[in-house]
Amino acid sequence: MTTRKTLPVGLIIGLALVGALTVLVAEFDAAIGDWFGGRGVAQNPLEYPLVAVALGLVANALLRGAKAHAFVRPGIRTELFLKAGLVLMAAGLNINAIMKDGAGGLLQALILVTSVFFFTWWIASRFGVPPQLKAVMACAISICGVSAAIAAAGAVLAKKKEITYVTALVIVTALPLMVLMPWIARAVGLSETVAGAWFGGNIDTTAAVVGAGTLYGEVAQQTASVVKMAQNALIGVVAFLLATYFVVRVERKPNERPSAGVIWQRFPKFILGFVLVSILASAGILTGSAVVVLKALSKWAFAAAFLCIGLELSLRELGAMGWRPVVVYLSATVFNTVLAFGAAWLIFGLLGM
Repeated sequence: MTTRKTLPVGLIIGLALVGALTVLVAEFDAAIGDWFGGRGVAQNPLEYPLVAVALGLVANALLRGAKAHAFVRPGIRTELFLKAGLVLMAAGLNINAIMKDGAGGLLQALILVTSVFFFTWWIASRFGVPPQLKAVMACAISICGVSAAIAAAGAVLAKKKEITYVTALVIVTALPLMVLMPWIARAVGLSETVAGAWFGGNIDTTAAVVGAGTLYGEVAQQTASVVKMAQNALIGVVAFLLATYFVVRVERKPNERPSAGVIWQRFPKFILGFVLVSILASAGILTGSAVVVLKALSKWAFAAAFLCIGLELSLRELGAMGWRPVVVYLSATVFNTVLAFGAAWLIFGLLGM
């Protein structure tokens, strides 16, 4: 006689809690959009990832105070929601649009991703940051914040607390940049095209990129989106290279010959879903309505992921990681900001690409 396995009660209640709180985040985001003329997240001064993390932190404190946090923890699935959000996000990554309208964006993306990645890697090495955290930070800053961070984390087997640490830094820095960069662009008289390229090349989260572009103008929003799409397209390539590097160099034992099978085992498989969805969208197999639905589901998945980050955040663990990663992250962000400004002015302004 076989026994039927049942799902743990804590898992069910935890998932239900995450679902209910995610609905609250969506309702709050919609209310803010209505208050600001019904224009949604692009005009929302409280970007939804920040709202989700804040609500998660409040729930975290209440659950720990009630001694119920350990019970619902099985339902707090940060990585699952992040990976699902990343795969669904690829529906908005149209390779044809990048190649047709975004030659300048692709060129800028290659320059920035390469330069910022190696600068972050270099300065993190100088400050003694562990290899896994160094890789996650370098990808987050150079490519696309949390999306790139989770891809890198899978490739290098980073710890969950390292992902949480970098995610917190991404959110904390993206919101001020979303507001400050349009103001600076106006102060120096940048055209909408150059400004949009600057926003897309520097701000880490896609939502904040769109927000900054919308605050500056319609053309700025379009340019910022194309530039950010071009950077997102490099996520899979960088994840594969990182997996190969860590297997061959970082974790290789003496007299060990790494095989292709080991690299494949290390490679984050959800990246294949990301590539597949982007190909289907680019080939027109996914219709316009399907793309809209998938992008909306992506936002829901990311909202749930950011909520889970707040729910499982441990200030004690983050504090134990010290101040060095913060200095590295902020230094690399400044480098990225300056380089992105120069690249945007040269490629979209001087060369007119």
